[in-house]
Amino acid sequence: MPTFTALTTLKGRDAAEALGEAMEALEPAPTGVGVFEIEDGSGLWEVGAYFDEGPDEVALALLAAAHGAARFTVSVLPKTDWVAHVRRELAPVEAGRFFVHGAHDADRVPEGAEALLIEASMAFGTGHHGTTQGCLRALDRLADEGIAPRSVADIGCGTAVLAMAAARLWPSATILASDNDPVAVEVAMANLAANGLLGRIDCVVAEGFDHPDIATAAPFGLIVANILKGPLIALAPEMATHCTPGGRLILSGILAEQGEDVAAHYARHGFNLVREERIVDWLTLEFRKMP
Repeated sequence: MPTFTALTTLKGRDAAEALGEAMEALEPAPTGVGVFEIEDGSGLWEVGAYFDEGPDEVALALLAAAHGAARFTVSVLPKTDWVAHVRRELAPVEAGRFFVHGAHDADRVPEGAEALLIEASMAFGTGHHGTTQGCLRALDRLADEGIAPRSVADIGCGTAVLAMAAARLWPSATILASDNDPVAVEVAMANLAANGLLGRIDCVVAEGFDHPDIATAAPFGLIVANILKGPLIALAPEMATHCTPGGRLILSGILAEQGEDVAAHYARHGFNLVREERIVDWLTLEFRKMP
């Protein structure tokens, strides 16, 4: 069965999100709708949807006109083995001492590198995004500085690549990873098994810190959270509660223009900004909790 796509562009996040929401009501219904900023400084956003059957092009034209969007481009996707495609296109990533790779690149691990295996079929949070790279580099720097937390929390862990990196850096530390998506936790557990870390990291389904295992292990000498600005700001009070005095935070998922706001918010909750790193349009912020 062919897969159809319908894509358009328009100015402004609010308008794009409104159009994306409106597309959910189409008949035939899309199997998925995405809204993405085109990061070229144009201010344009892309709105797209997938369909299992040909979409109603008249309805799409009316939606585009009503929302001030360009005319939808409808295409039929060729059949593709996406896992094989990702394996071809997803090159290994080096970040500090870490080498993040798929099984197909296991023979390319440099001597002395800390190898982290993330399968291509589990490709969200593989280290290719600037936010994940920034967090891995920050962890690497902390270890180089002689910082050795006794307990680490990875909040919004995704593939658990950051929790696994922490486990490799600090073998005696207690490490917990949480995500509010049960599928992400399943992926994380598979990655722990692939990297020989089952039983080394406690991985739980939780909203932020809301889990008894996390409460038992707290406070943490290091908390890592690679999510987004909104959730990071909402979690600031809990970050303060769950971080030891003098402990460190590594936060990412923050656009460059959002960094000042996030830093100011965390300062109000007792954290000093130690360092920031920008990779393309994304920031990774490192904080220290005031004693």
